[in-house]
Amino acid sequence: MTMSDEKYVHKDCRNYAPIDVRKGFCHVHKKEVPADTEVCAKFERAPKCRYCKNFTADQEKIELGVCEASMSTPKFVAYPDMVAVTCEMYKEA
Repeated sequence: MTMSDEKYVHKDCRNYAPIDVRKGFCHVHKKEVPADTEVCAKFERAPKCRYCKNFTADQEKIELGVCEASMSTPKFVAYPDMVAVTCEMYKEA
């Protein structure tokens, strides 16, 4: 699946700041937006673990995975929607 084939929602955008699990604030349009609705033309994909080359999803636990770049044993547990803006090991997939 390529980036253009994926369907994104507001919570996947770099311009989205969560308020709670259902809504957030769009910094481009300066208003509240629902977290799981379709994005606008100004969408900019936020760096999240699911989009990182170092992330491996757990095949048995849908919302968990590990960071393969982690130096700890066992590997650092991550979840796909974890925002990676400050992660030094993030590599765009």
